[in-house]
Amino acid sequence: MSTRFASDRGLTTRMVVTMFLLGLLYVVFIGVLIALGVQALTVLVIAGGLLFVQYFLSDRIALFAMHGREVTPQEAPELHGLIDRLCALADMPKPRVAIADSDVPNAFATGRNQNNAVVCVTTGILRRLEPQELEGVLSHELSHVAHRDVAVMTIASFLGIVAGLMTRFALYAGLGGRRNGNQGGVPVGLIILLVSVVVYAISFLLTRALSRYRELSADRAGALLTQRPSALASALVKISGDMARIPTQDLREAAPFNAFYFAPAAAPGQALANLFSTHPPLDRRLAQLTDISRQLGRG
Repeated sequence: MSTRFASDRGLTTRMVVTMFLLGLLYVVFIGVLIALGVQALTVLVIAGGLLFVQYFLSDRIALFAMHGREVTPQEAPELHGLIDRLCALADMPKPRVAIADSDVPNAFATGRNQNNAVVCVTTGILRRLEPQELEGVLSHELSHVAHRDVAVMTIASFLGIVAGLMTRFALYAGLGGRRNGNQGGVPVGLIILLVSVVVYAISFLLTRALSRYRELSADRAGALLTQRPSALASALVKISGDMARIPTQDLREAAPFNAFYFAPAAAPGQALANLFSTHPPLDRRLAQLTDISRQLGRG
């Protein structure tokens, strides 16, 4: 389903390349497991079940985990009004609208496609942002929906789930069993553990790299849709700055959902190294928005 959000060949290319590399890694990984005599079917069934649940119920799971509730136009007229306008501009179906009672200023969108999506904002972000800034954030989130980012990232995470399960199985099995049945061989469980860790690390880095680029792509598409990149930049600065004033406990509770969020729930200077982050650095996002402003002739 097409929309008026700006297309991004770079995002499409990275999605295809990442999925290809993960698929190749998956084939090699399963081949190694079979060569070691592991019954991989059980792991695949469990991982496939988790993927199925995550793919089809991601919107409900995310809302439940983040304590969000759907709101009607009567309950949140301003929020619905902004989303109505953006969906009309983008020529896309309107997603469900939700609010999470949290002082952490953030927003997220989830759902496997445009017809099964929800956009959620926290009470913290509603209190802090001006209408134009909030519109910039919402356009960013709707871009994720339009580009089916959630579906792609869910599928991309499948190999990491398989590798993680294999690591646990190897640990629970006590790393027992020996190669070639002799006591001097390397335990099969240890080999499985090492291979699983390597596969998980590679899939982790690939999906994080894709996640960072999709955030830049969503910034770009959202800014071009509203034609106000400065409003999005202002929201980024305000949210990132306010993170430092949020209690550490609240940030830790929100941190597991950073991949969903508009901005990572971490105070400045406390984020992980860029290589492991779900989001690009703030200065990289602001630099891109400045370039877009220049292109639009707005300095």
